[in-house]
Amino acid sequence: MGFYQTFSVFFLIVFFSRPLFAAHGISMDGELKYPAGFKKFDYCSPRAIKSGRIVLHDLGGFDKLNPFTFKGEPPFGLETLVFEPLAVASLDEPFSEYGLLARDIELAEDGLSVTYTLDENARFSDGTPVTVEDVAYTLEILKGKKVHPFYPYYYKDIVGSEIIAPGKIRFNFARKNRELHLIASQIRVLSKKFYEKFGFGVKSNGSQPAIPIGSGPYVIDKVRYGKSITYKKNPHYWAKEHPVTKGMYNYDEITIKYFKDQTIALEAFKAGEFDYLPVNIAKQWARDMKGPKFDSGKIVKKNFIHFNNAGMQCFVMNTRRSLFKNRLVRQAMGLALDFEWINRALFFDQYTRSNSFFSNSPLAAKGLPKGLELQYLKQYRSILPKDVFLKPLRPPRVTRENSLRKNLKKAKGLLAAAGWKVKNGLLVNDEGRKFQFEILLVSPSFERVMAPYAATLRKLGIEAKYRTVDQTLYVERLKKFDFDMIVTTFSQSLSPGNEQRNYWHSSSASRRGSKNYAGIHSEAVDGLVDRIIYAENSRQLSSACKALDRVLWYGYYVVPNWYLGSHRISYYRKIHFPEKLPLYYDPTQLLMTSWMEKAQ
Repeated sequence: MGFYQTFSVFFLIVFFSRPLFAAHGISMDGELKYPAGFKKFDYCSPRAIKSGRIVLHDLGGFDKLNPFTFKGEPPFGLETLVFEPLAVASLDEPFSEYGLLARDIELAEDGLSVTYTLDENARFSDGTPVTVEDVAYTLEILKGKKVHPFYPYYYKDIVGSEIIAPGKIRFNFARKNRELHLIASQIRVLSKKFYEKFGFGVKSNGSQPAIPIGSGPYVIDKVRYGKSITYKKNPHYWAKEHPVTKGMYNYDEITIKYFKDQTIALEAFKAGEFDYLPVNIAKQWARDMKGPKFDSGKIVKKNFIHFNNAGMQCFVMNTRRSLFKNRLVRQAMGLALDFEWINRALFFDQYTRSNSFFSNSPLAAKGLPKGLELQYLKQYRSILPKDVFLKPLRPPRVTRENSLRKNLKKAKGLLAAAGWKVKNGLLVNDEGRKFQFEILLVSPSFERVMAPYAATLRKLGIEAKYRTVDQTLYVERLKKFDFDMIVTTFSQSLSPGNEQRNYWHSSSASRRGSKNYAGIHSEAVDGLVDRIIYAENSRQLSSACKALDRVLWYGYYVVPNWYLGSHRISYYRKIHFPEKLPLYYDPTQLLMTSWMEKAQ
């Protein structure tokens, strides 16, 4: 569902088994770990010290201070450090949220509305109270034309709001949806007074608006567009003793420095230019995290285990391009990836091959379809490949028994069936068009992965070039679907929902800024996405996810990559973490529970 990357076996047992209720928190199944009046989340330490300055990094640059608009790039951390939601997800239980700006949340019995009572202490950083008028204004803005198209698309089933009493507001829903009250509660509330005065985006003359305010723990202190931004702790932060923030946001200042790429960033980290580095390049982790500071223990290198759903990292083929419209061609592209060699030679055997769009989770399709899953698929039997019904999900492998040569022979046959033949060493079609395309990258570190892949494709007569571009250009090209192939990740949770429309549904295929990068137009996919979003119980949800998994897999829209069951993080020893870590988290969320022993 996108609101939280998490899973619990317990959830599958109790899902929808109890009534939902009004309280300090909400969940999908009526279960909450933390009772009313709880003091803090268990993964936050009472020993945390509120002091110090931490420096982080990001790649590329930024050119705006509004994270909600379409054009441009906001700085790292802006949305989460400056703006606050009505409720906050717990990182050690699935599918639950606890009130922050809202002190009480009430889901209607019919599931068609949710009512929020605001905390009367809630304040924006300028000292003005957070009001229900601000909440209503925020929903109106996020469903309008001034924001990134993702927001009105994601919130389209929230049809509107009504202020029903001082400090009390109701969101009305178009139809019942098991997760919509949770999605609604994640909305980060904007100051109506501020945005009506200063405008919502870059002004017509190209100048930047005033520094935005929010109700979050930090305010923007210093801005150097494209180079750095510093957030300073709001000394008058209204929720500093609130149970959902207790032991979090412990740094007086957080500065984000920008670097061109990951290689430059790593050298800057080792030189002491910033303090905390999540590492997503296997070679860096295995070979480059060395030196006197590592030997002395000044820099720590550690794997932090998590229980997140792995989702799907992959090479995405843009079916808007005529080259990738044919399913047989896309299948051949997957046969040319020698994961086993890449993992062994480049990744030091750190990764596991993705075998599902819901990898590492019970929602991944296993074996052959049966029961309700099969029933869902039968509706589209006439338009689906037979493999959906007859073959389990297995990525191509390269072993001694099944060599790359065997896979390429099969790929050659698929390409021939699609009308592509080798002439003078080049793959061409009947019109004489060469099979050539570009792989667009944002990180030069991925070039070493693409080099062997492109070399293998050349054996088939395919000319695949790869090019790394500036992050700003990369983002803009993705928004316009201006690419042949990219590398990306489709994040998943164990309660998939509205975000599936953004990933796969026909309605998002031509919507600028969506994540339907493959350009999928499929009646079967559309129908199964709707079944996921409007599932009424865990059985329906699980069956619909598995059915969708099979349809996407055998549509061959992507070349599946790999995943890792831990976060590789390096940091300076001055940073301390709680003894008990969260279960479901990303490196930034983990960092927000950390602290320094003394100011630096």
